[in-house]
Amino acid sequence: MYPPITSRRAFLGSAVAGTGMAALTSFSPAWARSGTHGLASKDLSVLTGEDLSLTIAETRFMLDGREGHSVTANGVLPAPLIRLKEGQNFRMAVTNHLKEDTSIHWHGLLVPFHMDGVPGVSFPGIRPGETFVYEFPIRQSGTYWYHSHSGLQEQSGHYGPLVIEPAGLERNPADREHVIVLSDYSFIHPHTLFKRLKQQGGFFNCEKQSLLSKDRIPEGMNDMFAQMRMDPTDIADISAAAYTYLLNGHSPDENWTGIVQAGERVRLRVINASAMSIFNFRIPGLPLTIVSVDGQDVKPVEVDEFQISAAETYDMIVTIPDDSAHTIVAESIDRTAMARGTLAPRLGMTCVVPALRQRPTLKPIDMGMGRGHGSGEHAGHAMATEQGAKPKSGGGGMDHSMRDASLVGFPLTPGVDMISPMPVDRTDYPGLGLEDVGHRVLTYHDLENIEDNADQRTPERLLEIHLTGNMERFMWGFDGKKLSENPEPIRFARNERVRVKLVNDTMMTHPIHLHGHFFEIVNGRGKRQPKKHTITVHPGGTASFDLTADEPGDWAFHCHLLLHMHAGMMRVVTVRPLDDPKDGIPAMQAMPHHGHHHGGDSE
Repeated sequence: MYPPITSRRAFLGSAVAGTGMAALTSFSPAWARSGTHGLASKDLSVLTGEDLSLTIAETRFMLDGREGHSVTANGVLPAPLIRLKEGQNFRMAVTNHLKEDTSIHWHGLLVPFHMDGVPGVSFPGIRPGETFVYEFPIRQSGTYWYHSHSGLQEQSGHYGPLVIEPAGLERNPADREHVIVLSDYSFIHPHTLFKRLKQQGGFFNCEKQSLLSKDRIPEGMNDMFAQMRMDPTDIADISAAAYTYLLNGHSPDENWTGIVQAGERVRLRVINASAMSIFNFRIPGLPLTIVSVDGQDVKPVEVDEFQISAAETYDMIVTIPDDSAHTIVAESIDRTAMARGTLAPRLGMTCVVPALRQRPTLKPIDMGMGRGHGSGEHAGHAMATEQGAKPKSGGGGMDHSMRDASLVGFPLTPGVDMISPMPVDRTDYPGLGLEDVGHRVLTYHDLENIEDNADQRTPERLLEIHLTGNMERFMWGFDGKKLSENPEPIRFARNERVRVKLVNDTMMTHPIHLHGHFFEIVNGRGKRQPKKHTITVHPGGTASFDLTADEPGDWAFHCHLLLHMHAGMMRVVTVRPLDDPKDGIPAMQAMPHHGHHHGGDSE
């Protein structure tokens, strides 16, 4: 039974379809309520054990005195925190009380592919009124999350955190830990958001470039952007014009507060569960020691700020210096608003909330024109040479055609409004607007795996994939095609070692996620390249990863900006053969690649 409501963070429970009973009025989960003492408090509302259950239903969500629509698990937003132990068996019964199909994808977990939760790729989905049982062994530890992979339910609140304790000792122990889930909420229905973007790609760009702000971009660039019908402030598809940015389900005005004490080492498990938002995360006055990314331990590195893309997770240790409050700031990449919270020894304490910083604008390098051209980009480390990479033809001058088909190996389509003429590796880049903030900002080049990676083979081949789009028409895809136009899967032989080079031919930042695997970011760290499941590819640039295709099955591969995926920026990766008796996975026919999966190519 649910405890009584204790704050205005309450949800208005909806009637559960088909039961004939009114649903209980529920509340935000205890771990996410303001004033929580963290996971050290042994919160009994956390789901833990080997036999669990979730119910998916529509719920009315209250935010800043307004009521909106949401899709929730067990009636709460975010969904319940699931806390497991490495080595245990996990069994979760998921019951669907929606009027449409639903699903749960266990983001970053190594699971048999038929348990991965992607309708149309690895299983049929969970139909209304049905219960599906997920069951698999827990093979890892770290910070992860789970979310719907059906339609646009993730945007409506169908997401939650998942923490797995290691089988042995924790490598970076702390006195206390808090989970911080960042997300974006809109009172506009997600299908309406998508429709408006299809009608006008910059619909939610509430601070378009004007005559008064011409001095914010390099001389001569205004005319070029005008000729290309592109806006140098079009950094996020959806801004604060439609979004309220949430921290553990709370708006900035509600000021979620996590209790900490002076002298404590506190572990913060930060998850970006947003649908379309990238955040710049900092706690002014507190250094952040990054100890894990996407659930994988890294050599500790101290920074003051980092950019976290949709679907990424970062663990950090902060040391609380005194008996005062500290503001948590998660500023949206376009700096139209922020998610905000507080770390403090007592509920009700606050600290100064910094003003939003100046909104960044796109530069020549963000259009794929290479380094230089007055971009102000720092040089960073030299990248390792890519195996088998072929040089691109064509120059990098500003007068070069932005739709030159000679630069790529695929035909141009209406879904491609530009091709990066001279893309460069940007894994040493801190993110838009963070180049000159005056303090330490994390880049992928700072990350180093804690141990030598198991597979030291040189990649056998290079696979180059272009991230393409038409921003004005809100069309997105890989190599100029959306999923429905390119249904042939990307094929890997089992245990094949491949280098994948992602080329961003757009002026948007794309977080690219591969299901079922961890890959190693090529960042010059040799045997200790960091392992991740999601990689940020900055505008006009490239990013590469080395993959050992050792998880058999069919896997989704997509941009984790939900509406980009919905518009078709997705492929299926298939790893064969399946029938290796050593791993006990039966030979199975691949699911048909159709149906209402996540990446519906909606027009």
